[in-house]
Amino acid sequence: MTVATQVDKAKAFCEKKGARFTHLREKVYELLLRQQGSVGAYELLDSLKETESSAKPATVYRTLDFLMELGLIHRLESTNAFVACHHFDCNHPVQFLICDKCGEVREIQSAGLKETLDNQAASHGFKVTKQTIEAHGTCSACQ
Repeated sequence: MTVATQVDKAKAFCEKKGARFTHLREKVYELLLRQQGSVGAYELLDSLKETESSAKPATVYRTLDFLMELGLIHRLESTNAFVACHHFDCNHPVQFLICDKCGEVREIQSAGLKETLDNQAASHGFKVTKQTIEAHGTCSACQ
């Protein structure tokens, strides 16, 4: 799917949810879609300033919060960076494979993982409300 197609899909998704997909939100989402791996907020700010000279850190963080709230992007906890989600129209548990050499990030869905985690949590009287698993290693291109 092309970046433009994905952006159009995100716009339609936001409209359906009654959320405004502003020019700035679109630019930040597009920048994330164009990344091979994850990107930090200040890297995004630097890229954004190339076309939006008035962009400030607070603006980028508010935009990232909006995009995360709608499920358009994910935050990688271990690296404090962000990646675009390509199938945001479904509610899904998230697992990431992160290459420590080149920075490539792959979002995967492991069959049965959510159920196993939920069952183990329930046996301890715990209810999982959000689950993100990050596995660091080396991708096939860097091995």
